[in-house]
Amino acid sequence: MTTEKDYPAISTEKRGKAVIHDPLLNKGSAFSKQERDTLGLHGLIPPQQNTLAQQSRRAHNALLRLSEPLDKYVGFAALQDRNEHLFYRVLMDHMTEYMPIVYTPTVGLATQNFSHVFQRGRGIWIDPSMRGNIEKVLRTAMGDTDIRLIVATDNESILGIGDQGAGGMAISIGKLALYVAGAGINPAQTLPISLDVGTNNELLLDDDLYLGWRERRLSGDAYTSFISEFVDAVRAVFPNTLLQWEDFRKDNALAILEQHRDDILSFNDDIQGTGAVALAGLFSALRISGEKLAEQKIVIHGAGAAGLGIARQIKAALAERGLSAAEIHKCLAVLDSRGLLVDDQPLSDAYKSELAWEASLAKHYNLSDPGQRQLEDVVSQYKPTVLIGTSGQAGAFTEQMAKTMMEVTERPIILPFSNPTHHAEATPSDLLHWTNGKALIATGSPFEPVGYAGQIYKIGQGNNVFIFPGLGLGALLSNSSVVTDEMVSAASKAAAESLTEQELADGMLYPEISRLRDVTKNVARAVAGKAIEDGYANSTKELVEQQLENGLWQPDYPTITSK
Repeated sequence: MTTEKDYPAISTEKRGKAVIHDPLLNKGSAFSKQERDTLGLHGLIPPQQNTLAQQSRRAHNALLRLSEPLDKYVGFAALQDRNEHLFYRVLMDHMTEYMPIVYTPTVGLATQNFSHVFQRGRGIWIDPSMRGNIEKVLRTAMGDTDIRLIVATDNESILGIGDQGAGGMAISIGKLALYVAGAGINPAQTLPISLDVGTNNELLLDDDLYLGWRERRLSGDAYTSFISEFVDAVRAVFPNTLLQWEDFRKDNALAILEQHRDDILSFNDDIQGTGAVALAGLFSALRISGEKLAEQKIVIHGAGAAGLGIARQIKAALAERGLSAAEIHKCLAVLDSRGLLVDDQPLSDAYKSELAWEASLAKHYNLSDPGQRQLEDVVSQYKPTVLIGTSGQAGAFTEQMAKTMMEVTERPIILPFSNPTHHAEATPSDLLHWTNGKALIATGSPFEPVGYAGQIYKIGQGNNVFIFPGLGLGALLSNSSVVTDEMVSAASKAAAESLTEQELADGMLYPEISRLRDVTKNVARAVAGKAIEDGYANSTKELVEQQLENGLWQPDYPTITSK
């Protein structure tokens, strides 16, 4: 990949205001005298030259003066639109503070209010009027730009808030910001895309400020052909890119992943990334408890894309440990909105058949009655040691459930992963109080540390950011032709192994966000190694290591010269 390390100086034909208005060229007050001379900048900026560190301090202090999260998001986005190097310097210098702004939970507010806080177009919107011309749209919009990474969403299943129409672009933008900060991808080589196929959100359709395609969503063959044309166009225009699918409805997400995973280097973060990060949390918890994965009884509350991804990763990990299919089923119970999935009842989605218990297993645990298969029934009868939430149902995990788990394990593992924060199945404070400080906890959105019995417990965030930047970077650096399930599993193991002993001692199941780039390097190294080992890559471990150590983009100003 092309990185700043490859071109310490950048030449441009732009002059004056055109330079300042280009966020990848603009340095604001940091332009040198020579750059001001050659680029025609005198008089357009104050005479005093600042360092990037000084600018970062000023920008951070300005953002601190904003109290509301959405205001911080808008202010930070405006900085990105003005000066990308400075934006990423602030983000990386204060990752713990700003990751919740550029991504969960604040990005949820940004998607809901997208048309009301819109300032400037970033990325590409592709709508049904472009059918038959998507390749031309991409070529015209991007020219000969060497795009290596795309995050694309059709905006239908945004976090826990559903169909947000064109506002889903905020998700793609946020994910790419974390790729740049965590994986060192050059921002000039990234592209957020909104596949704006319409919306069924009545609030948006009735909003006169709504900016998206003001029609009902495409569906059926029209939708399928639209996605296929998009994939073909990306492959033609950006042959060296990685495509990450983001926030598609679960049935569409599965169909797209299965249909196109061999057509283009791609993966679905909601399925594969979420599965990997949950498994990493389990591995970390078991490092603390000293128990084995095969000894656990795991309940997943929520059978959407996230629940499916988590179940698949856990099943794959159990299979690696030699368990049979029947033994794996005994270790894992999955519930959807109607209760425990059992094969004696109709299933709302075909894929749920791979997650459903046989009726005989339900009978073994006194769960034969379909009317008594809700979460409280399953916890009471099955007595899990691990409880994972992807339901979006706030408060779904109760004190009685936690106490039931304490009957069978000293250190229950409880992961309320639903986000944004107010959708979490339980709060860490409640869980620690219910279990006398014994629960091993991680959440999907950030929570403050919790004090209990004289000890401070830090709450690890089971955020996909510990997986997708490293997974994507590893696939790109190895020049892999495909993202395999084995590469995803390697990412999960590497993320868990990245925890320090101190982080484990603090009760964390995931690393500190401030160490994101180090964790990403570990994950990328493992992913690339697996791709090379399995014969899918066109690189060597030595070349990958060289790029990891010397080739990642940093938000340091390059010298800009005149063409």
